[in-house]
Amino acid sequence: MGVRKYKPMTPGRRWGNVSTFEEITKTVPEKSLTTVLKKTGGRNSLGRITSRGKGGGHKRKYRLVDFKFSRKGQVAVVEAIEYDPNRSARIALVEYENGDKSYLIAPFGIKVGMRLECGPDSKIEIGNSLPLSNVPLGAEVYCIELDSGKGAKIARSAGNYAVVEAKDGKNIHLRMPSGEVRLVNANCYASIGKVGNPDHENISIGKAGRNRYLGKMPLSRAVVKNPVDHPMGGGEGKSSGGRHPTTPWGKITRGLKTRKKKKASTSKIIKRRK
Repeated sequence: MGVRKYKPMTPGRRWGNVSTFEEITKTVPEKSLTTVLKKTGGRNSLGRITSRGKGGGHKRKYRLVDFKFSRKGQVAVVEAIEYDPNRSARIALVEYENGDKSYLIAPFGIKVGMRLECGPDSKIEIGNSLPLSNVPLGAEVYCIELDSGKGAKIARSAGNYAVVEAKDGKNIHLRMPSGEVRLVNANCYASIGKVGNPDHENISIGKAGRNRYLGKMPLSRAVVKNPVDHPMGGGEGKSSGGRHPTTPWGKITRGLKTRKKKKASTSKIIKRRK
């Protein structure tokens, strides 16, 4: 894992860099674990754009990653570490004792040939999955469930992890990657360690075209538009808008509180990330 820089033969190469991919051991995905990934271009079922700035992007297939810890009580052997174009983390191809194969998020330090366990009696070793009630205090965990049985939701991207800070009856105090401390049910499953590919944060895009490969389209600033297109548009010269920042439909965007009062989620936050 590392970052590779090229000779600055072009402006894009001068400022951009790429991952070394040295941990990748297999370049072709497992056919049975891939499916078609259709592009929406930010449009809903009526064909209307509901998410601006999306479009294009390189053609790719979706890898079916097992986030639901569906193989409890089985031992798996890591067959390969693969690149996944749909996420920042690497994925591990594992094979179980009965011959079935599956994709898992690859933790930092995983190697081909390692044995991974999933279940309440699993050892406290990298890549093993077990309930939070069985994880010792101070341990780093990733791919954490928020609701038991609903699959991993927290700490799934490159380099991320949460820390088990305390145990409080049926709940566990988790310090999230953002610094927030929240309660999570002790029956929720999590994996030991932290997500691999930590150098992802050091990647520099380098050129506009590389964002187009990712399906990101350019967006113009509001103040450079015409009044017919945006409330902050128009004016003589380089006008700064002359009003509080708004959306194209006039809704205030700076300082307006948009968080909904979700009691089930809000009541479990012990310490805000701020």
